[in-house]
Formats: sequence, C-alpha cells, structure tokens
Amino acid sequence: MASERDIFDISGPFYLTFVDWNSPHHRRSVAASLVQGVYVLERDRQLNRGETEALAPPWWKFFHFELIRILIDDADHSIFGAIYQFLPPTSIQNPSTPNAPLNVIAFRGTITKGDAFSRDLKLDLHFLQNGLHQTSRFEIAMQAVRNTFSFAGNHNIWLAGHSLGAAMATLTGKNMAKTGIFLETFLFNPPFFSAPLEQIKDKKVKQGIRIASSLLTAGLSIAMKGHQQIPHLENAFAALSDWVPYLFVNPSDHICSEYIGYFDHRQRMEEIGAGSIEKLATQNSIGDLFLRAMGRESEPLHLLPSANLTVNLSPSPDFKRAHGIHQWWRPDLHLQCKQYRYK
Repeated sequence: MASERDIFDISGPFYLTFVDWNSPHHRRSVAASLVQGVYVLERDRQLNRGETEALAPPWWKFFHFELIRILIDDADHSIFGAIYQFLPPTSIQNPSTPNAPLNVIAFRGTITKGDAFSRDLKLDLHFLQNGLHQTSRFEIAMQAVRNTFSFAGNHNIWLAGHSLGAAMATLTGKNMAKTGIFLETFLFNPPFFSAPLEQIKDKKVKQGIRIASSLLTAGLSIAMKGHQQIPHLENAFAALSDWVPYLFVNPSDHICSEYIGYFDHRQRMEEIGAGSIEKLATQNSIGDLFLRAMGRESEPLHLLPSANLTVNLSPSPDFKRAHGIHQWWRPDLHLQCKQYRYK
C-alpha cells in the first residue's frame, strides 16, 4: 500500500498550476518537491514499482522538469540524488521563465525504512564527525555537480537537499564556492550538530550559555593557532561570504533549529561590541578544534558565513512534521525571513 505522502496528487503542491519563478514561495515549493521526488524514487526502487506503478515522476513532471540522471550510492546501490532539467512546453507563455533553473541537483535525506537505512545511518555518523567530505557518496555528488556546471554554467543551476541531503548540498555548494562559483542552494532542515540551546525557554540563560561558548571557542582558536596546530582559516571563511544559500528551518526541529541562534547570536555579539570574539567563534566549533588538534581532517558543514534564513513559525504537532520536507510547500505557512551577510 503506497503512502499518501508519496502521492503528488494528494500531498504535493498541486495548487501551483502556474509557477512564478520570481516568487520565493513558488521557488521554495518547487525545490522541495524535487527533493521529495528523490525520496520517492528510492522508495519506488525498494518496492519494485515499475514504470506504470512508479509514484516519483509527478513530483517533477508537474513543474515541467525531466529526470536526466539518478545518483546511486556505490555502497548499497540506493538512489540518493537526481539531476533534473527544466523543459517547459513552448505553448506556455511565462514571463518569469528566464529566472527558472535549467538544472536542479537534488539530494534526499535519511530513509529510516528499507535497505538504505544502514548506509544512511553510517553517513549520518560521518556528518557528526565532520567527515562527510571523505565518503564515496560525496565524491559521486561532487562529480555530478561539476559535470552539470560544465554543461550548463552556474547561472541556471540549483542545489537542493533535505536533512542529510541538505548536508550534501551544503558540502558540494561550499566546494564550488571555494572556486568562485556560487550556485543557488536550497537547504531544507539542514543539520546543525550542537547542544539544543534553542529549546531553552529562558532567553537570559540561553544568551549566557551562547556568550560563554563563544568565549571558550574563541579562546581555544587563539591558543591553538599560537601553537600552529590549525591552519589560518579566516580568509577561507570570508571567501565563502558571497555564497548565500537559502536555509529553511523549524524551531521545533532540534536537528536544524540551532541555525536560528547561530546567526542571531552573531548579530547580537556585534551589537554589544564583541564582534571580534564572535568572528573567531563563528568560524570554528569546539569539536572541530579538538579533531584538528588530534591531526584529523575536519570540515564542519554548519559553519556558514552568510545565509538567507527562513524560519517556519507555524505550529508543528510533532518532531516528524517539524523535520519533514512536506511543510515547505504548504500555502499557509507563517514564515520569518532574514538575510545574514558575513562582514
């Protein structure tokens, strides 16, 4: 029995019969739908749903995309990503079409059922250890992004991902940004590994903990640089500041909610005259510093210089919905949006 959440005509944004490619809501909804298409592709594979039974195609065909390549993990042969191409019919006249992407590269997150779970869980652990960049799945994803860029150029390519897939999109987007190529990137519920400070209701306690953490992180950064234990990272961090990915987070989702405090606290530290301390702290994490001290290569994905942060303030009845991809195409969302640029 197919899950209703996989059926586009029941759970998808089928109300978007005309896409305004200048509308943030429409762009977000399409990007999220294409990520959902990857989830359903993998479930179609697991359940041996043939071409006539497959539930995935409507998630991209409804918006006039075609699937041009699936990305397969070399360890378990699961589908973890897809490359789509926008091919609208010539009969449709849409003045906003020049702002549509030519290609979208989308990555799914962890699937907790079926034979993909074991591999996904291992990759989740690699993420927690700041080692996702050392996995074969990342290498496949990175090569796919480079190949797509060589074909289309950077002006019409989107990256999109949810949860673990958002981490993969972050990593590939960061690597492209390091070479001066800034791809439009949509990160849904991107994981931020940290103590769940956003769940603390007392604002003074929460702010006090964040300030203490910033002082500790900045102090460790200075001490370790003095002993030449870590490379000089400020220039590399600043070089990423022109890449401004779109982050979509839910405060009830402890996996991604720390991004709210990460950016808000940085701004508050600047306002109270402690910007230089936070400038060091925002480029490092305590876990990353210790890994580097032990001589281990580490790349913490959650440390971003800039972002367009969108927070879903609509009530979420449980964690599953707060972390789910389906929330991001609802037409009645209560959203708070703010851009943060690293100076």
